[in-house]
Order: sequence, then C-alpha cells, then structure tokens
Amino acid sequence: METEGTLSPESIAEATEAFESAGPTAQQVVREAAKAMEFDREEYRERVTGEVVERARNVVFAERLAVTVGTREEFDEWLETNSDYEVIELGSEDVDRVVWHAAPFAETVVAATYQNEREAAVGTLRRQAFARVYRPRFEDGEDADPTSAGSTAEE
Repeated sequence: METEGTLSPESIAEATEAFESAGPTAQQVVREAAKAMEFDREEYRERVTGEVVERARNVVFAERLAVTVGTREEFDEWLETNSDYEVIELGSEDVDRVVWHAAPFAETVVAATYQNEREAAVGTLRRQAFARVYRPRFEDGEDADPTSAGSTAEE
C-alpha cells in the first residue's frame, strides 16, 4: 500500500483553507497559459473569466488530494477499521486493485477500482472525490467563502 498526494484535510475548515490557497496558483497557471497562447490584454479580459480560474483552482486542489493505492484486500481491511464511513465506490468489485481517498470530516471514502491503469484511476478518483465530497461543501459555504480566491486579475 502506498500514498500519492499530500492533502488529507481533517476538517472542512482545513479543506476550505487549502482550496482558497489554491486560488493564486490557479490564477498564475491560467495567466501563464494565456501568455503562452499569446492573448493580448483585450482577449485575456474576454476569455479568462472567473469560471476559468475557478476550474483551474478545482484541478490544483484535487490534484493534491492524498490517494491510497492498494489491493482489494487492503481496501476491505481499511473499511473494517473505518466502518462508520460512507463508501462511494466506482468501478467493479471484481477488480484486484483499488485507489481511495478518505475525507474524515465527511465520514466518506471515495474509491475507484482498476486493473492496469493506475494513473487514470488516481485521476478519476481525485475528480470524483472533489465533485462528490468537497465541491458541494464549498458551494454550501461551510466554514468559508470558496470564491474569494477565484477572481481574475489582469496580466
């Protein structure tokens, strides 16, 4: 069993803080991408919207999520010791490998099974964990305003 990623928030406040701190990085990534695409100032203002930066922030946050990579047996053992968690499992139960992300504050674990494509499974899991566990809480405004770091700035 091994772990990829570093972000495993124990509370919604910790998750929100990490999400907000991803805003400036996302904004810089979008700005640099726009420069690489040779956007002039007008095109930048027209095309780089708050939604564009917000989507980049979602990805920056989700890509940091800690994901455990293991066997079906290891995942089942984890579930036995964390039986109070709601389980969201994507894929087939008949597959030997599982990746999972636990969100203690939500008492939820999101898992994805895979046979050979570990990298794809980890990416899918991170997107699904964000969409199913984190985004709804950020949108509900639990503990903070997640949009505060998502505004655009000029080049």
